[in-house]
This record gives sequence, C-alpha cells and structure tokens, in this order.
Amino acid sequence: MIQLMIVTVLLFVLFFGIGFILNMLMKTTWFPIYGYIALVIGLVIYWGWGTGSLAENVAEYTLGDYIPAIGGLIGAVLSGTAIKTLRQKGFKMF
Repeated sequence: MIQLMIVTVLLFVLFFGIGFILNMLMKTTWFPIYGYIALVIGLVIYWGWGTGSLAENVAEYTLGDYIPAIGGLIGAVLSGTAIKTLRQKGFKMF
C-alpha cells in the first residue's frame, strides 16, 4: 500500500514537472496531456502486442495499475492549469 502511494506521488510529480517545463518551452498549454495519452496508448499497445486482444490485456490490469496512471494524468492536467493561471496573472515564461 505504501509503495502504491509512493509511485502515485512520483508519477504525479514527474508528469507535473515535465508538463510544466514543456509548457514553458513550447508555449502550448495542453500538450503534456496529449503526450501523456499518446504514451499510455502506445504502452498499452506495446505490452499487448501478440499476447491476445487489447480488451483481454486491459482486463488483466488491477486497481493498483490504474491508480498511478491516474496520478500521472492528474499531474499533467494540473501542469497545464498552473501555466494557464500564471499566464492569466501576467507572468511571462520564456
């Protein structure tokens, strides 16, 4: 249980940090969310390649697999929200 909490927080911080930096450099607010979704879809297809149908592979995941993924998605969404809020308040990033 402790490991699940740690990996969820780590993925949240990782995707928030990467998303924040990408938002500053690319000046696009929601790019990290699109990148996160493309990464997750790509990994699901890669892991399921040749071992059965995609539905069978997704059905094998447990709640312990979904919670860290949701934590990373929340980090990506909050990075876009943070940049958007900072830009509205007048802060200029790069």
